[in-house]
Amino acid sequence: MSKLRPYNLHWLLFLLVLVAGCNLGHEKKLNKRVTLWKNDKIPYGTYYAYQNLHYLFPEAEMINAGNDASSKSLSNYWWKINSNKGNVALIAITPRVDPTDEEINTVFNLINEGDQVFISAFSFSKKFLDSFSVRDGQYGLFGFNDTLVASVYRPATGEEDTFEYPGYAYNNYFNTFDTNYVRILGRNKNGKANFIKINYKNGGSLLLHLEPFAFTNFFLLHKNNKEYYDDSFSYLPENIKVLVWGDFFRNNDNDFSPLQFLLSNPSFRWAFWLLFLLFLIIYVFESKRRQQMIPDIAPLRNSSLDFVKTVGRLYYQQRNNLDLAHKMTAHFLSNVRARYSLPTSNLDKNFVEQLSYKSGLKKDLAADLVELIKMIQQKQSLSDEELIGFNQKVEEFYKQT
Repeated sequence: MSKLRPYNLHWLLFLLVLVAGCNLGHEKKLNKRVTLWKNDKIPYGTYYAYQNLHYLFPEAEMINAGNDASSKSLSNYWWKINSNKGNVALIAITPRVDPTDEEINTVFNLINEGDQVFISAFSFSKKFLDSFSVRDGQYGLFGFNDTLVASVYRPATGEEDTFEYPGYAYNNYFNTFDTNYVRILGRNKNGKANFIKINYKNGGSLLLHLEPFAFTNFFLLHKNNKEYYDDSFSYLPENIKVLVWGDFFRNNDNDFSPLQFLLSNPSFRWAFWLLFLLFLIIYVFESKRRQQMIPDIAPLRNSSLDFVKTVGRLYYQQRNNLDLAHKMTAHFLSNVRARYSLPTSNLDKNFVEQLSYKSGLKKDLAADLVELIKMIQQKQSLSDEELIGFNQKVEEFYKQT
């Protein structure tokens, strides 16, 4: 066998990386929409459960009813139902059961005629459960849990089989029922009853199931979970002649969401709207309390400083150094009188000693400044250099005192 040349090997590695990258970029994602719809082949549809009823009941005729269980909705099929009394099974897999009075009466009429009613839902309305002296327990408020674990008792042997899958779970359960006439058929992962059967003397029965996820395509096609489906529907009699599949008690839309379920529950609906109102009130009050941005206001200008600059430019242009020196002298002597309470009419040796003593300035510096003032008072003109020197002496006096 010929050996691969180095550049051929490099091209082969490049192609392998390219193919792997393309496969990773097109990874198929799981559709997490929960519809429980008989025609949906997505993970959380019920296409598999609907189609396989033909294999469990090969002699039965399938009827697809509307989206409510009233007698009006079933009027087109009543002649078939009435002609097969005791051999009819009504099946509904739906998010929530909140029937009207007429729909509850329809369920009672079917059971009284010896027929079977099988309903799987995340929850049932209190009114519906009270009609059968049953109550459900607590269920997840903020969404679905991961990993469903459910068990069912085999009809033939009574043995409990447990099934699971890595998908949504709701884990609702029945916590109040009369064990004298209610039979437990299955349990959730916590060992609480989530599948019960209520038998009646005339042969009719009501089967209530609280984990519809166990009848979705995802669950039933995972490993051997189809046995859960077979065992659950095996509690229906073998002599079923008419299967009525109804998307009962559900809205017209095919999608189901946790928010939709919460709003369908009266208690949760009140809590949701109260919480929404609370946030609205907080927003309104907080928006009023917040001040608008304060614009920047320019600071007031120092007009006296502007005046001094203007006067300074005027003297500089006129070159009247002596007049400016006289004004500086007058200002300096006025400051000495106000600050040190010294008379300035006689700038003699005694004045120098008093100024040095009270201001803390060295005596020779004080004497130089006073002599310079006396000299300016006697001059007829003053040069720029002399004016600058006088200004420096005055500035030095203020710095040291």
